[in-house]
Amino acid sequence: MFPFHRPRRIRKNEVIRRMVRETSLSPDDFIYPLFATFGKNIRKEIKSMPGCFQESVDRIVKHAKEVHSLGIPSVLLFGIPEHKDEVGSSAYDPHGVVQKAIKEIKNKVPGLYVITDVCMCEYTSHGHCGIIEKGDVKNDPTLELLAREAVSHAKAGADMVAPSDMMDGRVEAIRIALDEEGFSETPIMSYAAKYASAFYGPFREAAESTPRFGDRRSYQMDPANRREALKEVSLDIEEGADIVMVKPAMTYLDIISDVKDAFDVPVAAYNVSGEYSLIKAGAKLGWIDEKRAMMEVLTSIKRAGADLILTYFAKDAAKVLNK
Repeated sequence: MFPFHRPRRIRKNEVIRRMVRETSLSPDDFIYPLFATFGKNIRKEIKSMPGCFQESVDRIVKHAKEVHSLGIPSVLLFGIPEHKDEVGSSAYDPHGVVQKAIKEIKNKVPGLYVITDVCMCEYTSHGHCGIIEKGDVKNDPTLELLAREAVSHAKAGADMVAPSDMMDGRVEAIRIALDEEGFSETPIMSYAAKYASAFYGPFREAAESTPRFGDRRSYQMDPANRREALKEVSLDIEEGADIVMVKPAMTYLDIISDVKDAFDVPVAAYNVSGEYSLIKAGAKLGWIDEKRAMMEVLTSIKRAGADLILTYFAKDAAKVLNK
């Protein structure tokens, strides 16, 4: 029978494909992660994440200028401290590396929106996201430290804070602390549905945050659970989260879609280090087209419902989109 419906008619060339495209990407969608470390003139490439670096504050400011010049509106700052201890005191030190980086970036690149990761794992000697007692990560005592860290970032000039620790109640603790210190206008982007994923491996090299014992499955989510993500997101919104995040992104597109459908708040998704490194490695071996794979992955995350995408591909993708 002669086909009456011919969907190929509107796939014939790039012009018509572009005209009817349902999902579009923009540099405005991206947040680019940066890793600040102590010292001067340091730019150390992260072996498992080609094109990404640990950078001293002087170099990270230059990098921030490049990011801004590409039309990317925001960066997410992580810190590699000068020293670590049991309670992660460098995390809330007003002279800490992230606090210094915030001040310099806001001074030299005022138009760039600075978000800071709020967690303890980069700063603790044991590599876990909270206070340890008898080999266990204690939830409630950790909340005070996370709140102190968030306030220290706000005082340094951060535009937004992003708690990633997955302690119960941390969004409320941070919201109360920010409000009490006069930062009621500082928004919170919570890592609301953060899974205990195998795809974080390269990041742990980047942030030097590998746990010294055990793992993080007692506080990060079980990858098998879908409904639980909606509960976690709901709780964070009730506690005052302005934006909620799903992490990782590629293997959790169903969760992104569920969250977008269920809640009327902006949804972020983190295209994490392992997802980035897999594409980089496959391209290096000549097995995949890096640019096409990158754009396909980012489009899929946007198509699933993400309003914001945290990605190490942000600069490369922006260059493609800006052509």
